[in-house]
Amino acid sequence: MKKLIALVLALVLCLSVLAGCAAGNAGKTETGKFKITVSIYPLYDWVKNLTHDAENVELSLLVDNGTDMHSYQPTADDMVGIADSDMFVYVGGESDKWVDDAMNGIIQPDKTEVVNLLDALGDRAKTEEAVEGMQKEAEEEEEAADEHIWLSLKNAETLCESLSEKLQKADAANAETYKKNTESYTEELKKLDASYMEALSAKKYDTLLFADRFPFRYLVDDYGLKYYAAFAGCSAESEASFETVAFLSDKLRELSLPAIITIDGSDKKIAETVLKTSGCKAEILTLDSMQSATADCGETYLSVMESNLEALKKALL
Repeated sequence: MKKLIALVLALVLCLSVLAGCAAGNAGKTETGKFKITVSIYPLYDWVKNLTHDAENVELSLLVDNGTDMHSYQPTADDMVGIADSDMFVYVGGESDKWVDDAMNGIIQPDKTEVVNLLDALGDRAKTEEAVEGMQKEAEEEEEAADEHIWLSLKNAETLCESLSEKLQKADAANAETYKKNTESYTEELKKLDASYMEALSAKKYDTLLFADRFPFRYLVDDYGLKYYAAFAGCSAESEASFETVAFLSDKLRELSLPAIITIDGSDKKIAETVLKTSGCKAEILTLDSMQSATADCGETYLSVMESNLEALKKALL
């Protein structure tokens, strides 16, 4: 993989030199556009709301072909697009390690402001955890930050405010628009967070059972929920062992849970096996992690989180 990244970087360097010869320095000073590239959809939707009605802003989504963020690797065109941006916004976790190489070879700090949101979250960032019954990786890796920072409305509010400050500083001409949009959007985030708090305070059950990967640690911690899961959030595993299925089936019976949870993109086979093995009657529900959503998915960050709340009500109330 490192060799592939190195080849891409070399190609981008050549393309950047050619582009420079043809058009000089890109960016706002040349094109009149403030160019922002955002790595994945939930962050893109945040920035879209923060930049609404701002003049001469060009917003691009990097991972926009349905690829899961964990398996994404940039193309030469992707790298050129980032290098030509005034601001690049990304998560900053293990799946984004390729950015380190880009920073060393492609991205010019004096031209492109790079915004790492895990860094912006600071000590509120969590690490992935292994809970009882969770299937271990074939190769154990070092403890890593939990990348799924957007699956918390509280995080979303904090990070949008941080993004807004950077936008106001980098593009002063639109500072007032960014400030106004941020106030409006964070108010919507607060209202939905309050809806979660109100609904889940009346919960009958306090545990979620995921027959799938588990990218929702930030969300469950926000509302005091417990969970069991087949795999960690960034796991590459797709087949559950007999022991994992048996453990989840036992927990479903023991806790008399009304639902088994899967995430977007799941074929639900593990959930169906757990349900069949348990002998219980439970509904298979889906929580959307937005890890492979596209710009034309027909949803917004808020609408997806609203749908997730409805699923949680079925699973817990």
